[in-house]
Amino acid sequence: MAMMPKRVKFRKSQRGKNRGNASRGNTVSFGEFGLQSLEHAWVTARQIEAGRVAVSHYLRREGRLFIRVFPHKPVSAKPLEVRMGSGKGEPEFWCAVVKPGTVMFEIAGVDEVTAKRALARVAHKMPVTTRFVVRRHAVA
Repeated sequence: MAMMPKRVKFRKSQRGKNRGNASRGNTVSFGEFGLQSLEHAWVTARQIEAGRVAVSHYLRREGRLFIRVFPHKPVSAKPLEVRMGSGKGEPEFWCAVVKPGTVMFEIAGVDEVTAKRALARVAHKMPVTTRFVVRRHAVA
C-alpha cells in the first residue's frame, strides 16, 4: 500500500517552488548508511514504496531500513481531453518534496558492502541522482 497522510487540512495544494538545499534531514540520523539526494524532485509514494520493496527483498530481514521522506503533497491532474476551465483537477497521487542534501533512506545492522548494494537498488528506483553517505560519529 502506497504511503499517504491519514487526514489533511486541505485536499489540494499549489505546486510551489523547490529551491535551495535541504537544511533539515540532511544527515544520517537513525542508521549507519544513507542515500542522499543530489537534486530537486518530487518523489512519488509509488517510487518510495518501490525502493522499500527493493531493499527489503535484497536484505531478506537482515538489518533495518529507515525511510526518511514522507509524501505529504497532493498532486492534482485533470482527466485527458477535458476543456480548459471548470476548476482544479482531483488529487492523482502523493509526493514528497526532496531537495539536494535530503537523506531519503537509511540502513542499519549490515556491513558497508551490503548497505551499498542495497541502496544502489533503491537509487535505480529514484527520479534523482543520489550518493551513498556514511554516518559521522561524534568524537568524544
